[in-house]
Amino acid sequence: MKARFLPYCVLLLCFIFLSNIARADYIKGIGVPYVQNFPKSIYLSGNQNWAIAKDRNGIMYFGNAQGLLTYDGKYWQQYTMPNHQIVRAVATGDDGMVYTGSFGEFGYWSPKNKKLSYTSLTSLIPAGNPVKDEIWKIYTDGKRVIFQSFSTIYIYQDQKISIVKGPGSLLFLQHAGKRFLIEVTGKGLYELQGTKLVALPNLGTISPMNIMTILPYKNNQLLIGTSKDGLFIYDGMSFAPFISPANDFLKTYQLNRGTPIGKEYYAFGTILNGLILIDRNGNVIQRINKSGGLQNNTVLGLYADDDSNLWTGLDNGIDRIELNSSLYFYLDKAGQFGTVYSSLIDQGNIYLGTNQGLFYSPWSASNGNKFNSFDFKLIPNSQGQVWDLSLIDGQLICGHNEGTFKITGSRMEKISPVNGGWTIKKLNSNPDYLIQGTYTGLVLFKKDASGQWKYFSKIDNFWEPSRYVEQDAHGDIWVSHAYKGLYRLTLSADFKKVIKTRHYNAKNGLPGDYNINIFQLENKLIFSSDAGFMLYDELSDRFSRYSVLNKGLGSFAVSNKIISAGLKKYWFINHGKTALADFLEPGKLSVDSNQFSLLDGRMVQYYENISKISAQMYLVSVDDGFVIYDAAGRKEANRMKALPAVLIRRVEDVTDTYSILSENGNSGSEIEIPHSRNNIRISYALPYYRQAKIKFQYYLEGYSGQWSEWSTASQKDFTNLGRGKYRFLVRAKINDDLVSKTSVFEFTVLPPFYASNWAIALYILLLACAFVLGKKYYQQKLQKDRDKILAKVQLEKDAFLKKEAEATEKQIIKIQTEKLHAELQSKNRELASSAMSLVYKNELLQKLSEEMIKLKDKDGKKVSDDQIRKVQKIIDEGMNDERDWNLFETSFNEAHGSFFKKLKANHPDLVPNDLKLCAYLHMNMSSKEMASLLNISLRGVEIRRYRLRKKLNIPHDKNLAEFFMEL
Repeated sequence: MKARFLPYCVLLLCFIFLSNIARADYIKGIGVPYVQNFPKSIYLSGNQNWAIAKDRNGIMYFGNAQGLLTYDGKYWQQYTMPNHQIVRAVATGDDGMVYTGSFGEFGYWSPKNKKLSYTSLTSLIPAGNPVKDEIWKIYTDGKRVIFQSFSTIYIYQDQKISIVKGPGSLLFLQHAGKRFLIEVTGKGLYELQGTKLVALPNLGTISPMNIMTILPYKNNQLLIGTSKDGLFIYDGMSFAPFISPANDFLKTYQLNRGTPIGKEYYAFGTILNGLILIDRNGNVIQRINKSGGLQNNTVLGLYADDDSNLWTGLDNGIDRIELNSSLYFYLDKAGQFGTVYSSLIDQGNIYLGTNQGLFYSPWSASNGNKFNSFDFKLIPNSQGQVWDLSLIDGQLICGHNEGTFKITGSRMEKISPVNGGWTIKKLNSNPDYLIQGTYTGLVLFKKDASGQWKYFSKIDNFWEPSRYVEQDAHGDIWVSHAYKGLYRLTLSADFKKVIKTRHYNAKNGLPGDYNINIFQLENKLIFSSDAGFMLYDELSDRFSRYSVLNKGLGSFAVSNKIISAGLKKYWFINHGKTALADFLEPGKLSVDSNQFSLLDGRMVQYYENISKISAQMYLVSVDDGFVIYDAAGRKEANRMKALPAVLIRRVEDVTDTYSILSENGNSGSEIEIPHSRNNIRISYALPYYRQAKIKFQYYLEGYSGQWSEWSTASQKDFTNLGRGKYRFLVRAKINDDLVSKTSVFEFTVLPPFYASNWAIALYILLLACAFVLGKKYYQQKLQKDRDKILAKVQLEKDAFLKKEAEATEKQIIKIQTEKLHAELQSKNRELASSAMSLVYKNELLQKLSEEMIKLKDKDGKKVSDDQIRKVQKIIDEGMNDERDWNLFETSFNEAHGSFFKKLKANHPDLVPNDLKLCAYLHMNMSSKEMASLLNISLRGVEIRRYRLRKKLNIPHDKNLAEFFMEL
């Protein structure tokens, strides 16, 4: 049984061994891995960054000159220490705490009141041991946290702090595996064991000094890095120099920081020249400094995370180095060779064709992962514009502004005088010929007897600039013109001249005349345009859209260039953006552009060049250098764990003025939002730091019914949220492939004040009070209504009685009135009778007066005048007797109340005779009767009436008697 399984065990061990070897090769020594710069203008804090750490959620922390910096992959945030000290040391614990140290101060940061808040631990230090200097190192070790200054080690555990003093001044505490080691100045290396420092054994060798880093090494040894003396190995008993090409570099440029990278590599940061990466054998793998992409050559902090990111805290800025990136860069920061139009590797040399000439440098692919430094030199007499580098049958051909050259090592030989060799390739119909597109048409090359390519002839009858040239299955040559469309040329049998030319443009189905290019794709001639790829139909002699390809390519359907990448693979370049398309699986087109986003806009437009180095490596020309694409490294980078969870970061109130509700999602406590502030913004981030296309998708339960579309946006505003509980769900996807788990943020929008629980309780209380008051009011109303009814009945009774009384009174008044009328009529009759008696008396006296004149004595003679006058006097006295008038006046006043009062009040100038006339007129007496009563003639009555009318201003059309009767 054991023998049966033995081969399988051997195979398994070999597989594991080979896997380890493969993993050891994932950092290349060619070029420089991608370096992402974070300058001060981005993170908005101090220049210097002294320490770096990462917490369990994936958030990065940096000890900065202005405090603590955090970065979650999208957002930066700064926090200041109590006295604005520089943060020299940072560490994170499994409990989620972030520990920082600065001058005279150390403590931890934790979420409080939905914000990251600082808690000092210095108050726990035993009396008499104050912190008087900088805290330079912090390490978390299970439940204990170790803080180290140059004078003291402070161990924080179980809410207590223990003090550890050394036999001298301390340098820097180092963490190697599970051991904590520190150099005591002038005493050697010590190990922290519990709360004591124990000297390490040393059998007579010289102990390294100014130790800046101690790292775990193979066979339980320690790799020690010193400031100026290089690297040492400590085997537990003695120290020995570590033989490595890196030693001279580290001694010269002053090692400052070190960190292991996985189990195979080490990174060392220097003060003067960036950093260096070595493998376990001491071989230099990378040297990265300012010319290689770093912002600054002074490395103050160094941290390697689990995703093969090397973070560097610099004297000015922060950089992230993507160690196992599939793209490695070599950039001409000094402007040595200008803009690169073409690049190629041949015979141990890398060639760069630029606008300044042709440059070369040794290329050693056999070095494996060892550092490959370049020293580019200009090939003599190559000055000028280089358009094309092509390797054909082992011969390197250079298309140059001044002609075409054959390159051998560092020498160049002119093989064609025709200027401007843009493109060159074999004729499909006859591989013994090369056809070249130039400024002024087409050129033919042919092999000589020794097999060398030589200029053969210029092709006559066609003189147009020929940037792209392809031959179809019929042997015709297709040439694209930048501004005139396409030409289809039929050559003579000897290929020396064009015997037929056909011109194609928009009239033949092309989208236009501009930027129509020609390419071979899977042995098929296709044409690129701004409207997508086109195909030529021989039967209709027209062009049509290549719909299947365009649909499969998506946004790369409008690519302006196609470059072969090997077996059924092609590079598609869409105006500065690059994608690799795989046609291996029939009926399925795979297009990958995400990993090449770093190249966007960096290649020379319309002159993009990508050449194949090996089955897995490609050389990409960029503006100021070249990039190596390592497909094997890409596969290694794809071997990753599940994506980290999306972090819910800031939650902000954006109702009118911006305010932060939470800096870290829920932060362990429920978030309640007032209804009047129900407009919020939620920011989120994926703590994934490698170069990738990250998209987010969110869903707010209680607000929308489905997930949103995938988007690169990392924040979302929600407005006019109604009352209730909400769950915000968000997830991320990288490179349109891996999807993270869903993160949840819960919050509650409180009801408006009038619908809150207190308001409802108040409403119930008010309702109860209203019920009680209503009942009381109802009872009072009933009593009031009863009183009203009784009052109404009483009023009706009183009204009835009053009405009865009034009716009785009216009856009495009526009777009295009738009685008065009767009395008045009686008075009037009496008055009339009296008046008539006076009239009769006066008439009688008048007649007596008249008869007296006729009297004669017994002798028949008239009575003497004396006797008549005596009698006439008596008669006149009788007719003018005032007693009669007084009696009449009294009776008149009794019958007509206030007649004389009104008349005198309105007309005070009336005399007694006027008043008498007025009274007689009121009684409607005739003029004759008034003349008798007044003892005047009728004419006298008329005269008095006329005078009276004038006194009283009575109109002539108004009857005088009627006027007084109405008075």
